Amino acid sequence: MSQRQVVFDTETTGLYPEEGHRITEIGCVELSGLTPTGRDLRLLINPERQIDADAVAITGLTNEMLKDQPVFAEIADQVLAFFEDSPIIAHNAGFDMSFINMELKRCGRAPVDPSRFIDSAALAREKFPGAPASLDALCKRFDISLENRTKHGALIDAYLLAEVWLELHGGREQALGLLGEDRAAGEVSFPARPPRPAPLAPRISAGEKAAHAAFIAELKDSVWSKFEGSGRPG
Repeated sequence: MSQRQVVFDTETTGLYPEEGHRITEIGCVELSGLTPTGRDLRLLINPERQIDADAVAITGLTNEMLKDQPVFAEIADQVLAFFEDSPIIAHNAGFDMSFINMELKRCGRAPVDPSRFIDSAALAREKFPGAPASLDALCKRFDISLENRTKHGALIDAYLLAEVWLELHGGREQALGLLGEDRAAGEVSFPARPPRPAPLAPRISAGEKAAHAAFIAELKDSVWSKFEGSGRPG
């Protein structure tokens, strides 16, 4: 899978855009072939409203920290340019989709087509029915370290989700292309080694070759005689 994808996460002032809550942080990670390319985007945003105490506790972002950051309308072009026309992966995608499209509508922009969003949480529930499907739970399932994550952050969580997304698709060996699309998981194939462009030069002298031939001639029904004229090295 070489298609470009974008892992996307938001932090917000609260849970409900229809109640006037806004985005405070955006994190995006570019993927190619299921793995991060090293290109990412993190934007802090002045939400132009008070942040709920619960959101402050979760993200650590306060109105004082964000008061000098740009408002969403000033960074909308950056977000859309990073998205390009790629599929957008988000965990519980409906939440992030509703917030980004609310913000785009506020500044007179067209919404992102909902069909472009892929919900990684839905895929996890499909693969592991009945098991917890939060980002934290999936990181624990796949032994992805949360050691450096003291608060929820959009870019930190986007990178964690990128690792989870890779594991949901078979892990690193899948990304490296070791599994053919028609092969069962766990079955590794290796490409055939191409022939040498030119044969190697002989490493024995004419005298050594003659001595070897004399030795073989003295043997009865030797295995070596079966290879005479085969082109294989003696």
